[in-house]
Amino acid sequence: MRNLKLIVSYDGTDFAGWQVQPDAATIQGTLASAVGRITGEKVLPQGSGRTDAGVHALAQVATFITESSVPTANFVKALNDILPASVRVLEVTEAAANFHARKSALSKTYRYHIYRAPICPPFLARYVWHYPYPLHESAMAQAASLVEGEHDFTSFAAVDPERSRGDEPLSNLRQIFSSQWVRDNDEFVYTVKGSGFLHHMVRNLVGTFTLVGKGTLGCGDLIRILAARSRSAAGATAPASGLYLTNVEY
Repeated sequence: MRNLKLIVSYDGTDFAGWQVQPDAATIQGTLASAVGRITGEKVLPQGSGRTDAGVHALAQVATFITESSVPTANFVKALNDILPASVRVLEVTEAAANFHARKSALSKTYRYHIYRAPICPPFLARYVWHYPYPLHESAMAQAASLVEGEHDFTSFAAVDPERSRGDEPLSNLRQIFSSQWVRDNDEFVYTVKGSGFLHHMVRNLVGTFTLVGKGTLGCGDLIRILAARSRSAAGATAPASGLYLTNVEY
């Protein structure tokens, strides 16, 4: 038996998220089908996290157990021959038997792109949130730093029915190692690194920071929202199109 580790990049626009679902195209299901065609086995690759519908990944990590003797380099070529162009396997390596893409992860990094120019090029529209309206960007940057450290992020978590299955801890405590906004030409980019993230957490943070940028909330309101532990206290969920899983550390 071999435990294979994949690094996968994908455009999530046309997928119903990572997790396999009946009658819907998902990244996990698409990968499982491709692996099955190569090995003849029925496997379900386990990802480092469940990205939502429309969310992208530069370097998602997945693992699966196989009895196949296909060399790892050949796996890369064969999978990319089968997979749609919107999903690419960048690397396949042998992992230790006890390595698990999600359970072994120490941190994850997400990036969110807001496109600030008046007109968004059509070739970027799938990959950013176009927001050309006035924003106090320095206030948003200040607010972002307030969520660093360990906090209960219940106010920024959407209801996730999958957690009731017992495969994840029910605590909403998460450690945020860094949280910052940076202007990059016409894009305002949020990068956050943490021990883990709750359902819709990054997009809910972005939506709330945007309210700070509009002046609807002040920076101090972030502390109040965290303490409230209520989803209704925070801002709306930002669109999925601007969000990317960029890195997973082990």
